[in-house]
Amino acid sequence: MKRFLIIVEGDADKKFFRDYYHLLFQENAPENSIIFPKDKSETGGKDKLKSEETLQALRQNTNQGGVNLVIFDADDDCEFRRKELLAIKEEFGVEFELFLLPNNKAAGELEDMLEQIINPANQPVMDCWATYEGELEKVRIPSKTPPTLTIPAKKTKIYAYLETLLGKSRSQKKLIKDPNRNYENAQHWNLDAEYLEPLKEFFYEHLK
Repeated sequence: MKRFLIIVEGDADKKFFRDYYHLLFQENAPENSIIFPKDKSETGGKDKLKSEETLQALRQNTNQGGVNLVIFDADDDCEFRRKELLAIKEEFGVEFELFLLPNNKAAGELEDMLEQIINPANQPVMDCWATYEGELEKVRIPSKTPPTLTIPAKKTKIYAYLETLLGKSRSQKKLIKDPNRNYENAQHWNLDAEYLEPLKEFFYEHLK
């Protein structure tokens, strides 16, 4: 296996890609081979990718003969996001291959991908959530400005999905949190889903 460094955006991404790497290659990813920028600012991933710590890690891995992968959210516009991230290669003289979640062509983020790879047997949970969101959209609270309700974030949807499937004990509740999830648990997730084919091809092309 090639030496590699994968830059992601946070704990949830890091745990998913550690599990996905293990599934694909039947081995654990080397320690510190999957990292995320740890600056404390509220800026987006693009600016965090430009942090000196991250740029130094990219350069060091390149100098040691490794391959760099950057896997970030596409957010609202996949192609715009791709252009602004690839511009960093030119601006700072670093090398990396880029994949944008959820599938390298659509707008979205990690949670959009996760929603596509739930175990199909659990789809009723997501259908219930869709109904819940639809009902919230109808509610108006006169004392609220604006009176419409805020629909919970996609992260909350994934959290709720797991919470319905896991037990009520403290140890089970811990398994809902980003760093503790088990994406190789086939009762919850389908890592062989067709939706992940572009991601699988990306990994095989650059790491195998």
